[in-house]
Amino acid sequence: MKDNFIVNYFREAYQELHKVTWPTKNQAVRLTGLVIVFCVIVALLLGALDFGLNEAYTYLLTLR
Repeated sequence: MKDNFIVNYFREAYQELHKVTWPTKNQAVRLTGLVIVFCVIVALLLGALDFGLNEAYTYLLTLR
């Protein structure tokens, strides 16, 4: 009997998961912290850019 393509897909995906090299706990914690720090830095930069552009727009509107 020919396998259903969906069943075959999940079977192959399960087999591939056994080939993955998973990070250690220390690596996972360190990389998670790195991602959080990066997200905070980007959020601060975008917030500052938004604030600056908003102030510039408000200034331009009050020139008249």
